Amino acid sequence: MKNKSVVLSVLIVGLAIFAAAVWYQSRPALVAQVEPVQPEIAEALIRPYSPILGPEEAPVTIVEFFDPACEACRAFHPIVKDILAEHDGAVRVVLRYTPFHGEGSEQAIRVLEAARMQGIFEPVLEALLEYQPRWASHGAPAPGLILGIAQEAGLDAEAAKTQMMAPQTVGVLNQDRADVEAVGVRQTPTFFVIGKPLDPFGADELRALVAAEVAANGS
Repeated sequence: MKNKSVVLSVLIVGLAIFAAAVWYQSRPALVAQVEPVQPEIAEALIRPYSPILGPEEAPVTIVEFFDPACEACRAFHPIVKDILAEHDGAVRVVLRYTPFHGEGSEQAIRVLEAARMQGIFEPVLEALLEYQPRWASHGAPAPGLILGIAQEAGLDAEAAKTQMMAPQTVGVLNQDRADVEAVGVRQTPTFFVIGKPLDPFGADELRALVAAEVAANGS
């Protein structure tokens, strides 16, 4: 009876190992073999004016098509910051405005551009994302709160009122809209890492793709 128990135990362990091996071999790879976008599309990924998080000269660039009113963008923001911290100095994030969520999106983008002119882009971005549920609520959006939230983060609201309507700001909005169309972005956030689209989409996949590109291109 004891021998039968031993044999049964060995069989169970063997089956478990076999099943694990089959799962490992059949699981989807986190880093898919994705080709960079075509050159004409790559040209539309980054503009000289695009806001940058992280060191400007970092060897690995993440381009994020981003809407400040987007709940998923808000959820991904801590992940993006964690990636920047993990690969300190090797990664930068270029933000492209993608106003898919109506009036609140455009108002927030105009405020962010005013904040960039005033040299406080990141504090205002953090504030707008922190309080996004207040001003971008799907049930009762309140874009009128945006300027006040930014002011609490250090924005000069009076100067911002002019900056938000400046030709420079209008030009940024128009160019980013054109680039969103040219690249074919349909949802936010959409990520590209050194020109490669994040496909399949996911937080783990983004981490894995960035890590692979840092290993290949980082100094």
